[in-house]
Amino acid sequence: MKILIVDDDEQIREIIRMWLEKSGFEVLEASDGKKGVEIQKKDPADILICDLIMPGQEGFETITQFKNYFPEVGIMAISGGGRIDADSYLPMAQSLGAWKVYKKPLSMTEMIKDIEAWQKKNR
Repeated sequence: MKILIVDDDEQIREIIRMWLEKSGFEVLEASDGKKGVEIQKKDPADILICDLIMPGQEGFETITQFKNYFPEVGIMAISGGGRIDADSYLPMAQSLGAWKVYKKPLSMTEMIKDIEAWQKKNR
């Protein structure tokens, strides 16, 4: 199973990538939503893990594009907040189609458990 991480914070991407690879998943990375969509067109992932607040193309637009163009992809939104608390952003991500949402700092154990459940359900 292939997972695409879209986050402007390189350290966050690296931590998530290391945990996912350690759990046996193939991982792709992008620093913003526009690059994430380009990667998805060339090398499709099964799951998108997308930060919501990023320069360039933010997560809300990216989630919307994935729901429209890649509806088979499971979407997980992550946020540490921005001008307002993450608790305000995450419900909006769910209303746009995110299957799971996580507040930073992330519980990687919970995220991996959710990915494995999605994988089992969508085989």
